Amino acid sequence: MSEEKVYQVSELTRLIKSALEHEFGTVRLEGELSNVRRPASGHYYFTIKDESSQISGVMFRGNQRGLKFQPADGVLVRVYGEITVYERGGNYQVLVRRMEESGKGALQARFEELREKLRKAGLFEEERKRTLPMLPQHVGVVTSDTGAAIRDILNVIGRRFSNLHVVLAPAKVQGEGAAEEIADAIDLLNERGGLDVLIVGRGGGSIEDLWCFNEEVVARAIARSAIPVISAVGHEVDVTISDFVADLRAPTPSAAAELVVGRKEEFEEKLLLFADRLARACRRRVLQARNGLLASAGSYVFREPANLARQYVQQLDSLQMRMEYTLVGGAAAGRKRLDGLGVRMLHCIDRRRDGDRQNVRRLATQLKALSPLGVLSRGYSITCDEAGKVVRDAKDVKKGQRVVTRVEKGKFESEVV
Repeated sequence: MSEEKVYQVSELTRLIKSALEHEFGTVRLEGELSNVRRPASGHYYFTIKDESSQISGVMFRGNQRGLKFQPADGVLVRVYGEITVYERGGNYQVLVRRMEESGKGALQARFEELREKLRKAGLFEEERKRTLPMLPQHVGVVTSDTGAAIRDILNVIGRRFSNLHVVLAPAKVQGEGAAEEIADAIDLLNERGGLDVLIVGRGGGSIEDLWCFNEEVVARAIARSAIPVISAVGHEVDVTISDFVADLRAPTPSAAAELVVGRKEEFEEKLLLFADRLARACRRRVLQARNGLLASAGSYVFREPANLARQYVQQLDSLQMRMEYTLVGGAAAGRKRLDGLGVRMLHCIDRRRDGDRQNVRRLATQLKALSPLGVLSRGYSITCDEAGKVVRDAKDVKKGQRVVTRVEKGKFESEVV
């Protein structure tokens, strides 16, 4: 009895490959493209399918010279090539030598039909779309709780603003019943309330994998959401009906998280810039007030120094109140992490204000002492001739000349004898 042949895997695969290539030779095949990929090598990898079956295909870069269109998911094509086996993966495929566009595939036709229907219904109008809130703090997410999308979103948010509140409404994002679950999750988060923005999406995949985001039930749920919605489906090249209806489209789930968090960073930068400008304005005003007081101290005819000093004190107090209102109110509504900066700035300003107030009082006292009217309170008087010129020497007046003498309280006239 002869011993049965035992094949090695690679040996059997080569035999199958040889048999297929010999049996079929060149084939002509028509079907719909799906899961089209083109890595850095420039080769196209895809699936050709009909209503019940599918086969893998590859078109190397050297065979693309006569290609008159860009292969994409949902396009109906007619290909010419050989049946072969990819030995490492053990799967058979079509090695495409030439590809022609044959028309629109079934999924592409459904996509365009629904897009036109919803466009006519006004769901794509820019007027109905809302802008994202300036400072979202509560974010809702509709996606699979086990997929890469939620991990990417949480990673971006955790790295930039770990205190952001995220609420996940898990839903299937592929296959039968996925569209209904996504729509129900959007409605559920709206009923819950308290959220500033929703991210709805999933990672990349074939047109079949992403198809639930092309269903009307999902589009309607996004349109009726009272919360602004960011659509984040697939990769940058993937486009779904959800993208057209949503208030904002993000190329990936990670990019959606960056859009949410990025606005908080922008707001924080503006607060820091505003605080810096306010501090510099305060220093400039205080310097102007000090220079004004010094200039007034050198004026011979400066009158009512106490009133002027009180005006400067009042201006400093007014500036302080406006700055406290802006910093405290703005920081409380913006970012808690700016509280420390605001408190330190207020303490600094308080110390500066107290020092300037003491300087103002000191200058007011000096000015009052320097004032020519100040000596009158100590019993002195000032005598002027009829022209108002101060009499400094008795020789400056003559007998019978009338003079005016000013004392602390009032003045009187007299005649020189």
